[in-house]
Amino acid sequence: MPPPQPAVTVAPPRGRAALDRLVALPGRADRLTHLETLAPRAARHAPWPAWAPAEVVTAFAARGVATPWAHQVAAAETAHQGGHVVLSTGTASGKSLAYQLPALSDVLAARGPRLQRGATVLYLAPTKALAQDQLAALDFLALGVRVTTHDGDSPQEQRDWARDHAEYVLTNPDMLHRSLLPGHERWARFLGALRYVVVDECHHYRGVFGAHVAQVLRRLRRICARYGASPTFVLASATVAEPEVAARRLTGLPVTAVTDDASPRGEVSLALWEPPLTPGGGENGAPVRRAASSEVADLLTDLVLDDVRTLAFVRSRRGVEHVAMTTAGLLAEVDPSLSRTVAAYRGGYLPEERREIEQALRRGDLRGLAATNALELGIDVSGLDAVLMAGFPGTRAALWQQLGRAGRGGQGSLGVLVARDDPLDTYLVHHPEALLGRPVEASVFDPDNPHVLGPHLCAAAAELPLTTEDLPLFGPATADVLVRLVDAGLLRRRPRGWFWTDRRRPSDLVDIRSSGGAAVSLVEAGTGRVVGTVDGGRAHGDVHTGAVYVHRGETWHVDDLDLDDHVATMTRTPVDYSTSARELTDITIVTEREHRWWGPCRLSVGEVDVAHQVVAFLRRRVPGGEVLGEEPLDLPERRLRTAAVWWTVPDEVLAAAGLAAVDLPGAAHAAEHCSIGLLPLFATCDRWDIGGVSTARHPDTGLLTVFVHDGHPGGAGFAERGYASARAWLGATRAAIADCECLEGCPSCVQSPKCGNQNNPLDKDGAVRLLDVLLAGATPD
Repeated sequence: MPPPQPAVTVAPPRGRAALDRLVALPGRADRLTHLETLAPRAARHAPWPAWAPAEVVTAFAARGVATPWAHQVAAAETAHQGGHVVLSTGTASGKSLAYQLPALSDVLAARGPRLQRGATVLYLAPTKALAQDQLAALDFLALGVRVTTHDGDSPQEQRDWARDHAEYVLTNPDMLHRSLLPGHERWARFLGALRYVVVDECHHYRGVFGAHVAQVLRRLRRICARYGASPTFVLASATVAEPEVAARRLTGLPVTAVTDDASPRGEVSLALWEPPLTPGGGENGAPVRRAASSEVADLLTDLVLDDVRTLAFVRSRRGVEHVAMTTAGLLAEVDPSLSRTVAAYRGGYLPEERREIEQALRRGDLRGLAATNALELGIDVSGLDAVLMAGFPGTRAALWQQLGRAGRGGQGSLGVLVARDDPLDTYLVHHPEALLGRPVEASVFDPDNPHVLGPHLCAAAAELPLTTEDLPLFGPATADVLVRLVDAGLLRRRPRGWFWTDRRRPSDLVDIRSSGGAAVSLVEAGTGRVVGTVDGGRAHGDVHTGAVYVHRGETWHVDDLDLDDHVATMTRTPVDYSTSARELTDITIVTEREHRWWGPCRLSVGEVDVAHQVVAFLRRRVPGGEVLGEEPLDLPERRLRTAAVWWTVPDEVLAAAGLAAVDLPGAAHAAEHCSIGLLPLFATCDRWDIGGVSTARHPDTGLLTVFVHDGHPGGAGFAERGYASARAWLGATRAAIADCECLEGCPSCVQSPKCGNQNNPLDKDGAVRLLDVLLAGATPD
């Protein structure tokens, strides 16, 4: 697609120059804790492959690609020869050309009389925005290839046209799971001609979502074989560790990795930034640092005023709205017209709203955009100069993805990681060696998870009866899981294989993103207008009756949450308070799979049952955060069987360390909070992907026990990674607590924003002593 036109004609300051301006402002110098500079890199080119049609080469040249980079040609050659390939090079390294070149060449070469399609391409993206971006890029090439999107935003006539006429279909794993595969007979001509399957941003497929997508791709391979096709898989990601291993696990196929990045890169400046302490204090009088979202709003304002086109990543939907509103207000104080140059972008917006914002960003109408990680992936937003990150995005892979949104086209860029007031962020800005100069995390997912494999075997049997020849495709656990499905009455065994006999569609019974159930529609009271949506798993905490919800800068009061109909009725109204849910959690050990002794202490990993219930919500004054009141809620309990890592300490060891019985609940609770905060440094997870429970005496162990568990059914591999790296993980936890400058515990070390007990009790000193006792007998990882 054509590069967007800049909003101004004067070249804005970039990279280090922009940072120097930020730091030079009064009171800012001591907030910069570390500056990392990545040197520029020159490009290495390679000639166009001899098999590439002249019209395709000409189309890319018109787009500005005179000669491809060496890695693009290497990946395209492998794919053209039928080899499965994963391209793992940096952001803005032109990975799209590497799969578009062979795909478009084969589509054009295989056309029959009257332009009948003879080869097709299926492109899978984790987000609709990325598919829309690919559509715009392909349209701009103007090669006459019949290309379209097929997703939840597509009207029925567009879906029908895609099935019957399209040569290049852009979709996502969700639609492949729910639409294309269950309706494969209607897609027979498309699937029978399928030459390439592109899996873009493949690092995104991790945890339970990654396991689901792995099984969806196996179902796709099986259906394609039914129609005589064996497509070549091309995977792409800027930030995937051990790319050939991750790609093989995802597809079940041998994959060649191309990792030598030959694209040019301008100088990249990455600043680590810690907001100052605020006057007064927070809960229990603990010191509190200025909110990362407020700090980012100030930085975004300054950069926009300097004509530095900036994308600000914020972790939560509410935070995105706060940053956009605050920035617009600050800009309006300088020039009211500038407030229109910033906007918010997040999930839950209607499709037409998202498209409008994406186009405004590309055109240069927006100088600043606050977004969730919905814009982390590789949509073309060329022309950006800077990226702000309100908090560590959860993994090093995500950090580099977000940083790579700026500086495209070889220009210099600036990234600023603004620490949130939590243990991991505080640890990282003062220990940059834990963040920089280290490889990105491995993609952790388990396709053999029975909670994942079972539903996909049911879906596969509904698509085509399963046979014994199919079993190796789905993995070594398939036979055992099939026995359970037959015993449960979900499948029926016949001489010719396994059959689905239920009237329901099995693809409707599994949520591959594990969002916690059907999405809840947000409906305006009185008009019935759908304002947006929220994931089912977030509904209890975000849109319970009485909640305050912010959407596109507007404040709404939730009048009623109907869990049966998946509808929250809301009224738009200004309020001077926010709401936060209070949740109770209980945990029961089901099985211990493995353990090891650390002296008299025991470290274990296994299966647990976790019970959650939102029981009340707090109203807090805005601004200020003072608690105005608490109101009870009557919401059902939710149960989860998942994986956990836990450790126990005997009573006599605690007594010898001088830990009194009255101190144990607070010590264990504080250690639990900080260990949850630090686990993302060692496992490919986010703090919100995991949870924890601590108790001075757990009924299943009879001892002080601290649990950290995965937040997904069956587990996502995070607890196992914590168990495997426990010495390093819990050692970093101890260091983060002990090194924190507070006296009695604060959000930077032991307080948690997701604590269902309102961070009470907590004992910082007790946590350090407790972890010292545990680590004294620790064995190397």
